[in-house]
Amino acid sequence: MFKLSKKPVNISEALFECKRGGLTIRGTEYRPVGDKLPAAIVSHGFMAFQDTVRHYAQALAEMGYLSFCFDFCGGSVVKGKSDGKTTDMSVLTEVSDLEAVIAYVRTLPYADGETILLMGCSQGGFVSGITAAKPENGISKLIMFYPALCIPDDARAGKMMFAKFDPDNIPEIISCGPMKLGRRYVSDVINMNPYDELVGFSGDVLIVHGSRDNIVDTDYSQKAYDLFRTDSARRAELEIIEGGQHGFSKKHDITAIDFIRKFLEK
Repeated sequence: MFKLSKKPVNISEALFECKRGGLTIRGTEYRPVGDKLPAAIVSHGFMAFQDTVRHYAQALAEMGYLSFCFDFCGGSVVKGKSDGKTTDMSVLTEVSDLEAVIAYVRTLPYADGETILLMGCSQGGFVSGITAAKPENGISKLIMFYPALCIPDDARAGKMMFAKFDPDNIPEIISCGPMKLGRRYVSDVINMNPYDELVGFSGDVLIVHGSRDNIVDTDYSQKAYDLFRTDSARRAELEIIEGGQHGFSKKHDITAIDFIRKFLEK
């Protein structure tokens, strides 16, 4: 079973910046020894920040990937280092952020721009899936941990996490616990079919979900898996972690990272 080293050997760590319009995206690069390295970009979830997925980027670096984690613009309640307001953030602005990071990675002389893996957790998983499905982004593999494919359904129901609103009369500002959202957060997804957004991806896919997730039902991941596996030319895997919740414990993370290792070794 895979175990992340406390002090990864021969992996350098550096901060990076790139732009999306007038906003600066800030993140961290983990670089193993080598040239023309396959790249992996890891995206955090709703209200979170890069530290919550840093261990996945480090694990991917130990597996030989030039790895990146970053803060979405306006995507964090606290500690996020990228520019942007939470009231301007949506799933689609985060797709644009991720595309900006992909473009930045392709400028690096030690990155293999033709071999890029996207990984994301929760909303970051949904964002990674949408981004991977655009053929022009040229993504090779996709890993989604408990992807929040429920977001469009939640928007139509007028209940998203801690927020409640009238979906027929979306307010300009929506209070969502500690985070204030803008109208765009809802309007960008309220008419969206999440599975239509994923259908364009042709690479291999790994989905990992906890059986005790009380925020995103495993049915959403099952339906995505059923969609992906209709293409026999691609490998699609769904792993359910018994007892896993929305955001894995250290114990369940060990299992989840082991699933990644086995997926990438095949």
